[in-house]
Amino acid sequence: MTLHKTIAIDGPAASGKTTVGRIVARKLGFRFLDTGWMYRAVAHAGLSAQLNLHDQAEMSRLAERLTMRLLQTESGERLHIDGKDVTDRLFEPTVDQGASTVAAISGVRRALVYQQRKIAQDGPIVMTGRDIGTVVLPDSPVKVYLDASAETRAMRRFEERQNRHGSPSYEEVLDSLIARDRMDSERSDSPLKPAVDAVIIDTDSLDACETANRIIDLIEGA
Repeated sequence: MTLHKTIAIDGPAASGKTTVGRIVARKLGFRFLDTGWMYRAVAHAGLSAQLNLHDQAEMSRLAERLTMRLLQTESGERLHIDGKDVTDRLFEPTVDQGASTVAAISGVRRALVYQQRKIAQDGPIVMTGRDIGTVVLPDSPVKVYLDASAETRAMRRFEERQNRHGSPSYEEVLDSLIARDRMDSERSDSPLKPAVDAVIIDTDSLDACETANRIIDLIEGA
């Protein structure tokens, strides 16, 4: 596969990947893809079809037949499934919970990795996720792994969602993140871990702009 310029940013939930990735992409004039949206989209589609998200065969078939399209608009990225914009549904509590379930299914991962690689071939892109540098774009010239303590990440996620209807407490967010970390790191297919040649950045004491600037420095030196 011939890759254009790609920037791979990985890390656990709420480590700042999406916010930082958007800043980096904007500064570089690159496209941006948060691959987590694609797993959320599969969960949303499965729930909408009243499927059992734990049924690996059924969910794998669903992921294979879904057509996903990422659109860059003035207001941000929009994800369409089979021609329908589902962006505003991707962060509903049930989808949030279901995303980690479908992400652990090998068949789903294979189907989405295929689509992610195709997207990367369309031009320069910043791609964020949990296996971009290790699986999706292992030849990316710049690989970054963002990390932070569970407590810091939980507070970020809590503050991000506290004004939403039915938003969880900080303790609930922390427990959910710890459980998600365990599931992501212990899954047999594409477990969460830094690529061997990734630069690890601890974001506990950094804001999004500071983190993005560090990545820009890495890119300029690549």
